[in-house]
Amino acid sequence: MTVRAAASRAAFLFPAVGCVAVVLLTPFAITFYRSFFGEGIAPEFTGLANYAQMFRDPILVRSLVNTLIWVVGSLVLPVGLGLAIAAMTNATRWGRWARLAVVLPYAISGSAVAVVGAFMLQTNGAVNQLLTAAGLDSLTAQWLLLWPQNTISAILLSTWQSTGVAVVLFLVGLQTVPVETIEAAALDGADGWKRFRHVTFPQLRAVTVVVVGITLANALRAFDVIWVLTQGGPARSSETLALSMYRETFLLQDAGQGSAIAVVLTIVVVGASWIYLRSNLRSSR
Repeated sequence: MTVRAAASRAAFLFPAVGCVAVVLLTPFAITFYRSFFGEGIAPEFTGLANYAQMFRDPILVRSLVNTLIWVVGSLVLPVGLGLAIAAMTNATRWGRWARLAVVLPYAISGSAVAVVGAFMLQTNGAVNQLLTAAGLDSLTAQWLLLWPQNTISAILLSTWQSTGVAVVLFLVGLQTVPVETIEAAALDGADGWKRFRHVTFPQLRAVTVVVVGITLANALRAFDVIWVLTQGGPARSSETLALSMYRETFLLQDAGQGSAIAVVLTIVVVGASWIYLRSNLRSSR
């Protein structure tokens, strides 16, 4: 490659790299720097005190646990349901209507989903009233007032909203699977489940990587559904790291602690995404 060709490539890349540096890297550098200082208008340098506080404060430890629960729940439910619905409705006449019913909630904002969820899940809400009317009083619960029910309830609401995008992406992947491979497996005597497990699903690797990557990032920064549904309560028991970052920075006016949480959350998001993508790209070679 000549010097002129290299300079031409660099000239085309510079605007994109510059935008990333200005929009993403510069704010992160400022946040990282701020995490080593305390609170107040003229904060003092505190070193790693803010990071150490994260693992000493039971509220922030609970926030970290809730974030991990969100990751597991979001990977199992939206991804699993999205794959199942896409596979079951791909070759049926009524499949488009079933997919439409699943995809429509994705067009609703997270705040609207949380408002509906609060109406249904409060102590005297629709869910408990329905259980009482059906004679299942023993199953009624304070869904939003106790941990981990409040966290699980928020995950289920988010699943109802976010499964649609997984269905759409998996459906696109299913329509690219060559029909010949499915027919060959059927001629070899493989039943529906074996055909899907050993023939169809391995060919969905690229789509699965995208769906899991999007779901993982969204789960780690979950905010709107939790904030509208419980505001992280009661007693901050349903907070995730994203919510704790907001509360510490803007409500409690502790920018140092909020910055430390933001840095840890960024490292977790980037690290988890990098490990997942690296392992899948390596296994696909």
